[in-house]
Amino acid sequence: MVLKKLARQLALGVTCVAGALLPAQALAADLDLSGKTVEWVIPFSETGGSAKWANFYAPLLSEALPGQPTVVVKFMPGAGSTKGANWFQQQKYDSSEGTVIFGSSGSTQFPYLLGDPRVRYDYKDWNVVLASGTGGVAYLPPDLAAKMSGNDASALKETDFIYGSQGATRLDLVPLLAWEMLGLNVEPVFGIKGRGDGRLMFERGEANIDYQTSSSYLKGVTPLVEAGTAVPMMSWGSLDADGNIVRDPTFPDMPTFKEVCEATEGCQTSGEQWDAWKAFFIAGFPAQKMVFLPNGATQDAIDTYSKAFDAVKARPDFAEISAGRLGKYPQMTGAEADAALKSATEVPESAKQFVVGWLQERYGVSLK
Repeated sequence: MVLKKLARQLALGVTCVAGALLPAQALAADLDLSGKTVEWVIPFSETGGSAKWANFYAPLLSEALPGQPTVVVKFMPGAGSTKGANWFQQQKYDSSEGTVIFGSSGSTQFPYLLGDPRVRYDYKDWNVVLASGTGGVAYLPPDLAAKMSGNDASALKETDFIYGSQGATRLDLVPLLAWEMLGLNVEPVFGIKGRGDGRLMFERGEANIDYQTSSSYLKGVTPLVEAGTAVPMMSWGSLDADGNIVRDPTFPDMPTFKEVCEATEGCQTSGEQWDAWKAFFIAGFPAQKMVFLPNGATQDAIDTYSKAFDAVKARPDFAEISAGRLGKYPQMTGAEADAALKSATEVPESAKQFVVGWLQERYGVSLK
């Protein structure tokens, strides 16, 4: 990092010496994307939270980037996002010069954290320009939701649940482990290509429990709640400044998983299982979605995209237009995004080992 910074400073020094000989346009630090099309690759289907997040940002990013390029969201689902992430790992900045960006999510981070043998990508090679926090909400059909006594989910333990899942090593491990901690019998149907496909299974009656990240819940599930065909069960919660689980600011009237766990017999909010759940919740949600430039991106390109996202966040209407689409969560650039990336791609070894063992025992998934 020091050598890279020194090289950058030396390069700037050469530019200054030669400045009198170059036209003003050549001295501009910002990447110029005039007349170009930026492809924003999302490694999921077009029905989930990542799609809604990218589709929200794409036109705003287009306006904020120098040259106002067209920003097109391209979907590349497969293997719970591993297919798209492996593809992005092969991309080099020199080949695209700022016209390819990638949107990851917790379902991309978790296989990386767990050492999934299908992973051929390395976050250390990528350049983060935006990190978006989010939350998640679990919900039920009205007849099953009515069995809960306040926050106590004990009466649901006799129900056989079906859940549409992208895979046990994806972000879905957060709800799957939470439901198991509550003593619920939830049988996942693996292989869906995005969380929106899980919502569609719920709507068709093929699944009777589901969860969505906040953006997808706000857009896709809120109409179901208003129509009386879905009832929120709990949110995963949010983190306060001291690292405690508190109510999600987007859903302040909704109990957190911690509250439901505390009210349900047999569920513990301390110990190895809880510590593992919380560690992966932290890795998966406070920096749940991130935008990257590929390996080899210049500092000019990184700065250009970071400044463009800063400009989007600085819009006077941003809080209003984002609340109903993304929820009320941090949108981070620069040093904050770097710190968020670090927290999203590191978990305590004890938590990792617990989850690896649980995946093997519960689902027969071997990561060794």
